Amino acid sequence: MKKLEVIQKRIEAERRKLNEMETTYGLLHPKVIKQSMKLDDLINEYTREESLRSDPFKS
Repeated sequence: MKKLEVIQKRIEAERRKLNEMETTYGLLHPKVIKQSMKLDDLINEYTREESLRSDPFKS
């Protein structure tokens, strides 16, 4: 499986987890905020990886 596909699967799983946590704890609970930040990091990782693939001269 390609790296982007792996990251995308992780994003989907973490997004589902975030939605479940939001329903359980509410939007402003520290656990929900931490999970949201984890999801943000994965999305940023995906974006960086995608950017490198579209422009191989970037580092």
